[in-house]
Amino acid sequence: MIDSRAVVSPQAEVAANVQIGPFSVIGPGVTIGPGTWVGPHVVINGPTRIGLDNKIFQFASLGEAPQDKKYRGEVTRLEIGDRNVIRECVTVNRGTVQGDGVTRIGNDNLLMAYAHIAHDCRLGNQIVLSNAATLGGHVEIDDFAIMGGLSAAHQFTRVGAHCFIANNAAVTRDVPPYVMAVGQPAEPHSVNSVGLKRRGFTDEQIRNVRRAYRLLYRSGLKLKAALEELDKAALTQAEIRPFVDFIRRSSRSIVR
Repeated sequence: MIDSRAVVSPQAEVAANVQIGPFSVIGPGVTIGPGTWVGPHVVINGPTRIGLDNKIFQFASLGEAPQDKKYRGEVTRLEIGDRNVIRECVTVNRGTVQGDGVTRIGNDNLLMAYAHIAHDCRLGNQIVLSNAATLGGHVEIDDFAIMGGLSAAHQFTRVGAHCFIANNAAVTRDVPPYVMAVGQPAEPHSVNSVGLKRRGFTDEQIRNVRRAYRLLYRSGLKLKAALEELDKAALTQAEIRPFVDFIRRSSRSIVR
């Protein structure tokens, strides 16, 4: 299952049914789980752990040292979950000691060609990074979020669950769950209602999310007053609770 032209370190742990294409290089400290397919010309450096049934296409570079001037060769790592699709020329760097030493990607994500995930990023599950989407260091992307083509997220920002970040958008502040953001810098545009419907949200739940969005962004209320009203709504509308909790935890302020 390993092409004779691939280079696999004796210090790598590769499951028996992993496929590795020609001219790929698997370095020491790399663990690759069962069912994973690694195409040609892929470079994976360790410490890196890759889970089950991933597909990694040609010229991807995973687990390389972080692009950070503070990095001094410390042992840090990259962790990738299960069933991810990592397309051509994607780059994912290991963490730094300033960020708990790990870059982490969850399950069932699609990372399209030329996407970049910098050191210490945290990605959840079912995320799409479109072509050439770029994440600075320490960025967090929550479940089901979509980053459009050529979009970028500034370091230490967070994109909430079910968000849609438009193509070419520049995220400089946190984007709450459910929000569609556009522009440079990115600003709230609307609710990602199409995405919510595709993921099984009911019409009533989507209406509740839209009301919460209007309350936050269109009512003219200051943030503190808007949060007080949203807290009341969240008592009977469970889908509003993640929206409120995200805003309260934001450290960079939210897009407004």
